[in-house]
Amino acid sequence: MSEKVGNGKGRPSVSVQEALDFHALGRPGKIEITATKPMATQRDLSLAYSPGVAEPVKAIAEDASRAFDYTARGNLVAVISNGTAILGLGNLGALASKPVMEGKAVLFKRFADVDSIDLEVDTEDADAFINCVKLLGPSFGGINLEDIKAPECFIIESRLRELMDIPVFHDDQHGTAIIALAGIINALDLTGRDMKTARLVCNGAGAAGIACIELAKAYGFSPENVILCDTKGVVYKGRTEGMNQWKSAHAVETECRTLADAMVDADVFFGVSAKGALTPEMVASMAPNPIIFAMANPDPEITPEEVATVRNDAIMATGRSDYPNQVNNVLGFPYIFRGALDVQATTINDAMKIAAAEALASLARQDVPDDVVAAYQGARPRYGREYIIPVPFDPRLISAVPVAVAKAAMDTGVARKPIVNFERYAQELSARRDPIAATFQRIYEKVRRSPKRVVFAEGEEEQVMRAAVSYANQELGTAILLGREEQIQETARNSGVDLNRPGIEIVNARTSRRTAVYADYLYERLQRKGYLFRDCQRMINNDRNHFAASMVALGDADAMVTGVTRNYSTALEDVTRVIDARPGHRVIGASIILARGKTVIVADTAVHDMPNSEQIADIAEEAAKFARRMGYEPRVAMLAYSSFGNPPGERSERVIEAVEILDKRRVDFEYDGEMAADIALNPKLMEQYPFCRLTGPANVLVMPAYHSASIATKMLQELGGATLIGPMLVGLNKPVQIVPMNAKDSDIVNMAAFAAYTAG
Repeated sequence: MSEKVGNGKGRPSVSVQEALDFHALGRPGKIEITATKPMATQRDLSLAYSPGVAEPVKAIAEDASRAFDYTARGNLVAVISNGTAILGLGNLGALASKPVMEGKAVLFKRFADVDSIDLEVDTEDADAFINCVKLLGPSFGGINLEDIKAPECFIIESRLRELMDIPVFHDDQHGTAIIALAGIINALDLTGRDMKTARLVCNGAGAAGIACIELAKAYGFSPENVILCDTKGVVYKGRTEGMNQWKSAHAVETECRTLADAMVDADVFFGVSAKGALTPEMVASMAPNPIIFAMANPDPEITPEEVATVRNDAIMATGRSDYPNQVNNVLGFPYIFRGALDVQATTINDAMKIAAAEALASLARQDVPDDVVAAYQGARPRYGREYIIPVPFDPRLISAVPVAVAKAAMDTGVARKPIVNFERYAQELSARRDPIAATFQRIYEKVRRSPKRVVFAEGEEEQVMRAAVSYANQELGTAILLGREEQIQETARNSGVDLNRPGIEIVNARTSRRTAVYADYLYERLQRKGYLFRDCQRMINNDRNHFAASMVALGDADAMVTGVTRNYSTALEDVTRVIDARPGHRVIGASIILARGKTVIVADTAVHDMPNSEQIADIAEEAAKFARRMGYEPRVAMLAYSSFGNPPGERSERVIEAVEILDKRRVDFEYDGEMAADIALNPKLMEQYPFCRLTGPANVLVMPAYHSASIATKMLQELGGATLIGPMLVGLNKPVQIVPMNAKDSDIVNMAAFAAYTAG
């Protein structure tokens, strides 16, 4: 058995090798730098470097603020650590912290479109660290300190805030504090408490604990009602053992000496300490409707199950994703920096932190959109005891938290670039969000609630095995590898893939008891199409696509994925011998393109070579349905080389006729054509045609032919740096997905998950 990493019920286990492979395969690490300007010609290079670069250099020398106009500084955050307190792993050094810091950079980009670079500073001397970061300051718009042990983290952050005119934010301190405060605001509301009289006990006097109680006091908790505890007990006035200036600032007059003493009649518990620190007996001694935030990771101070043995009136939050009310820092730091950067703030102050917490608390009280439902076991969460904190993939976070932070920065005078139109700013923020990742998160969550049996037709291929293992590890269901068991096991051994785990099955067509049933089924379908019974037997015995498709057709599997070893059209031909189109639907390929903040669905990218007008209309309808399934309200543009009759041509006439067909069908989505791609995607160009029916840039592009779709998407992918997902097969009566030849295991898993998602 391979060693596992990861904890907690409901959390997908990850093997050590899988984690190492994720970071090592392909381009090592998790980040890269890409150019935002064209670098295709000599003139481009002359503008980007010498001599053109001299002009912004001189402008910045005259006015330092112009760096935000002419460089990436205004959207660039440095994630900086010395590795003295890595993720609960302890002091492993600066270099060992690099994977974590790269991960933090990825989260900045993923959730808030903030560019980030990690810097690992190889010193434990606070003064040396401070000097290093201070001297690097002109490069960045903000500094995110990370994984630095206490008490040095307090000294470093405080000094850097004094020395630098950009935001300096130690997320290990303030991130937890901000998310916890958001939850506490709502928990107090639900239990009818006044924070001025509520008693709060915090166990853990490190960076996060100190920050939690400081922010709670800044928000309105009375200092005399807040008790801080550490491993020595209560931090009380007069205590000398294990004290420092940061603890002393929160010492109180009290007779309590132990955590158990402090917990008697306490209203709120903050835990940022260790597993088991809070006992059921302590919980039993708390006031009615206790609020318990057990935030130690990976194991909380006390579990909800343990609390339930002594109380049925508690509101609980943990740091775990497998319990309600997860206190997750990713709800905070990307969006806080987003708002701070957008107003060119000189710091992140308490008002901005509180604004972020209030925005999160407010968001949890609002009606939950469909995007979030998938995370809550199919039930629509409503504001209440088990929903006081939003979930990380709530798409509204990007437009809620940065707006609040930016307003607070302006109100407190630390914004150098005030925002004039907050409504437009919120819209711009929403456009920054990568909807593809959120969409796939919904897909994965839905499948986890109702796991599916997916057959991986090319089970002898290494990347297919890895995909199957990932599918099972992520608890999406059972992965069925189709192939010769001895060959699969040998390849797995040679590749270091562990198939001896729950959720993996191996099926051999030659030895399966269902082979004869599948042959009979296929013969019944093909006997009037020139096939003999022995032809069908041969296909079932020797061709894994026919066997896998029959498994799905007859209910022995819920879905199928193939395509790694043969081209798309061949795989599609195999599958459609076994599975028909859904009644009233047309089979098409739909691809998702993500490029420079725009998400566009392109169809047909797989099936129809040169569709006629009727087929183009069908493709438009099918693509619109696909768009809605993926969470978008479709605006469909039917493309051509001409735009609204200029220049005229035979091929454009088919598109014009398709529009007329849709008019007659009275479809319920926006559409128009014929139009060129630039007009469909560029609102300024679209304004030249005031009669155009689209209310905004198209998000669904219907191509006039398969070859144009294939050329356009692949050119975008290779030259434009676009991300291409698909084509996804749409319109079949049973869920089947065909991946591109030589697809990566991650691509195969995504397509398998989508196939399972469409299985209902």
